[in-house]
Amino acid sequence: MSVAPKDEHEAQVQFALERGIPAISAVMGTKRLPYPARVFDVVHCARCRVPWHIEGGKLLLELNRLLRPGGYFVWSATPVYQKLTEDVEIWEAMKQLTKGMCWEVVSITKDRVNGVGIAIYQKPMTNECYGQRSEDKPPLCHESDDPNAAWSVPLQACMHKLPTDATERGSQWPEQWSERLTKTPYWLLGSQIGVYGKPAPEDFTADHEHWKRVVNKSYLGGLGINWSTVRNVMDMKAIYGGFAAALKELNVWVMNVVPIDSPDTLPIIFERGLFGTYHDWCESFSTYPRSYDLLHADHLFSKIKRKCNFKALVAETDRILRPEGKLIVRDHVDIISELESLFRAMQWEIRLTYSNDNEGLLCVQKTMWRPNEMETITYAIAA
Repeated sequence: MSVAPKDEHEAQVQFALERGIPAISAVMGTKRLPYPARVFDVVHCARCRVPWHIEGGKLLLELNRLLRPGGYFVWSATPVYQKLTEDVEIWEAMKQLTKGMCWEVVSITKDRVNGVGIAIYQKPMTNECYGQRSEDKPPLCHESDDPNAAWSVPLQACMHKLPTDATERGSQWPEQWSERLTKTPYWLLGSQIGVYGKPAPEDFTADHEHWKRVVNKSYLGGLGINWSTVRNVMDMKAIYGGFAAALKELNVWVMNVVPIDSPDTLPIIFERGLFGTYHDWCESFSTYPRSYDLLHADHLFSKIKRKCNFKALVAETDRILRPEGKLIVRDHVDIISELESLFRAMQWEIRLTYSNDNEGLLCVQKTMWRPNEMETITYAIAA
């Protein structure tokens, strides 16, 4: 997952998206990044001038939260190889901080061509080193601090203990791709209840089979979509990542979005080798306009209508989707009818509508149309 702010290098995230790489626009500053704990194998920072060592090292400690036990941090930055006073001071501060975090220095090398230095660190696999430190710096987080809480949570200058139970998430390294995509995570236990009410492992398998059936029997051939032109997809209300998994054979990647008021299934999505993030759909998504080829919303609009501005989410789909991109909506029939009217007013092409009992399906395509000045004024007055 590529993460970058809009800075002097301009739209780095947009460059990543155009290359077919999952990315969001985000800043490491005062709050945690929107990911659960222990889901990344490697964190890489190139030409990296992030001040990791300041304020008790809370920015580097955020990376520690995100890395799996045994995960790696690859740091390419001037303090690794320059000898200026400021760089030397930063390097010494980083040595003290990483030692206190029990990170092991795997290697420090220089590129033979340009002389750029690279330092590689590894997070420990156990808690043993934490108890052997001469001083509690940085300190361990309080047990009440949930490392998976990640939406609008302030950064803390502390470390969370690593899992000690073999059935706890993060205690084992994930399966290789693509076995991990279909295999139930080892930490989903039969004693746990899944999102849909079955024991968690059964719930996971049922969801996978459901989306495999829907995609193969409906989406791939029944919606008139030329999937060879689709490169990136967003599942706006992902649960276990079953929709993304069903697209495995296509040359696409899927951004799985887990709404913040839904069950926390994002760790499962990452365990499957997929990409995702938390989000509140009452707010704008952290991406540039016209970023995605296809959006998928399974019973999201009905949920938003009870919570916040329904039409604002419609406008957000218009912002995110490329011209001629598609939106697939599964929802209650009344929501489908209301959406169809809104998209017709926006001059979108209605490609398919279908209903069965109280459930409906809608597939629409964004067009190149934009309102002229007078139409814009009319809409503004009406609003």
